Amino acid sequence: MTEKDFTLANRLADAAGAVIRPAFRGDWSHERKADASPVTEIDQSAEAAMRAILEAERSDDGIIGEEYGTRNEGAGRQWVLDPIDGTVSFMAGRPIFGTLLALLQDGWPVLGIIDQPIAGERWAGRIGHGTTLNGLPAKVRSCKELSQATLASTGPQYFSDAEAGAFMSLAAQTSQQVIWGGDCYNYGLLASGHVDIVCEAGLKLHDYAALVPIVEGAGGMMADWQGNPLDAESDGTVIALGEPARLEDVLEAMG
Repeated sequence: MTEKDFTLANRLADAAGAVIRPAFRGDWSHERKADASPVTEIDQSAEAAMRAILEAERSDDGIIGEEYGTRNEGAGRQWVLDPIDGTVSFMAGRPIFGTLLALLQDGWPVLGIIDQPIAGERWAGRIGHGTTLNGLPAKVRSCKELSQATLASTGPQYFSDAEAGAFMSLAAQTSQQVIWGGDCYNYGLLASGHVDIVCEAGLKLHDYAALVPIVEGAGGMMADWQGNPLDAESDGTVIALGEPARLEDVLEAMG
């Protein structure tokens, strides 16, 4: 991963934002995908804008996009694109969605961006560097006891019955200040020291790949529900922690 990769990643986020901003709270079409999740023409156009840059400038790299699938599947370097993470929030006019993009090297996330184009907030993380929010350092906050933790998750409807039970067991041992909604925005808030734990399940690679360098570059950690590091083969269960020392407490609380 090079400085040129980081510059390119920011250009990709700029290109997506240029599509999204004029359409926010505007008039656009939408439909349901096979998994019943919504997709708008803006999701598709924003991903197309990013893919066009990559196809022109990084033809040997792979692309894994939420809306238009995979190109160069066997490439060692893969760009992972989620043009609007939080489409439901975008459709409702809530500025807590974000554009996610990551660079994987041999399946491991080495660069990530969360861009909230309406608020003008961009978290950027990359291996070997500290995470930034709009170019300034972003740092997690300390959480000495699980009982002091603020917990966030996108929504209870995304958990199976067993997963919901594990989440509620965790929630019962935190401060019980549970934040619902937010998608990728919650991870940015964690990286900036406003949230202590994000716990989710059922995520796909494009949902979590960009988050790993951001959270870890801010001093936090990410793992699956067994405590394993996240890579391209992870099972979609995700724990993000501002205080890595709380991992064993979280896993024990979840049973």
